[in-house]
Amino acid sequence: MRILLTGGAGFIGSHLSDRLLKEKHQVVVIDNLITGRLENIAHLAGRDDFSFVKHDVSNFIFIPGKVDFVLHLASPASPNPSSPFGYPQLPIQTLKVGALGTHNALGVARAHDARFLLASTSEVYGDPQEHPQQESYWGHVDPIGPRSVYDEAKRFAEAITMAYHRYHGLKTHIARIFNTYGPRMRLDDGRVIPNFICQAIKGDPLTVYGDGSQTRSFCYVDDLVDGLYRLMMSVENEPINLGNPNEITIHQLATTINRLTGNPAGIQLLPDQRAPADPQRRQPNISRAKGILDWEPQIDLDHGLSLTIEDFRGRL
Repeated sequence: MRILLTGGAGFIGSHLSDRLLKEKHQVVVIDNLITGRLENIAHLAGRDDFSFVKHDVSNFIFIPGKVDFVLHLASPASPNPSSPFGYPQLPIQTLKVGALGTHNALGVARAHDARFLLASTSEVYGDPQEHPQQESYWGHVDPIGPRSVYDEAKRFAEAITMAYHRYHGLKTHIARIFNTYGPRMRLDDGRVIPNFICQAIKGDPLTVYGDGSQTRSFCYVDDLVDGLYRLMMSVENEPINLGNPNEITIHQLATTINRLTGNPAGIQLLPDQRAPADPQRRQPNISRAKGILDWEPQIDLDHGLSLTIEDFRGRL
């Protein structure tokens, strides 16, 4: 298949490009490089089955030649307000790529009679009152808070994707992606794993806000990409959670990273400065992914973090 991949120079998108090429597909990556990096796809340059177009998908997309599949991953993803690449610093761009970008990507799929996959997010559940979260849960979201630009952009993206499916008969898929980590994450990403690894490698104490009891469920990027590939090859059109159901506290995560890096500086607890509506707990119910896609994560946290730490050491 010839596949259009938006956001393909980003962290997840570049790993997905690798998988698609491994599966013998042709890949056309579109990315405006606001948060993506050419370094992520430099190893693919010059291949006959790969091409890159610098373009903002919030503007009309024209791709000459046949397109069989559109994978829409383009979007800022970091919630950190101090990161220049986080969606709090790029609020209008985030809303535009969720709305206009999704509309334009769906337009390409419809024009080519191609299938479409939306990379949505666990953030559509907001600060969840259901735990763990399953796809039937409608969420608990603040529509006007500082995180809303990302949450609502993705919720709109899901709505317009299903509208194209129901009204135009487009074959669509929706992946709700939970916290993902691995090599090629930006060092200055601002999310907890890059922050902790950079601090640990430098020998600094790991800064934990509050008592560290808030939880996340971290999925290694290769596992996520495998789930995305299985979803795109399926016939499922309803949203499917893709994430690791093994829940861990932020304090446990910090302790693990200190152990794996040999960092003796320990942990520094700071007053809770998390953004409003920052979820206290997050854990996916992946029963549908297991049943429909025969998928569940295979890489444990220690192994995935070790691979990520090795990558970060090489770039710091």
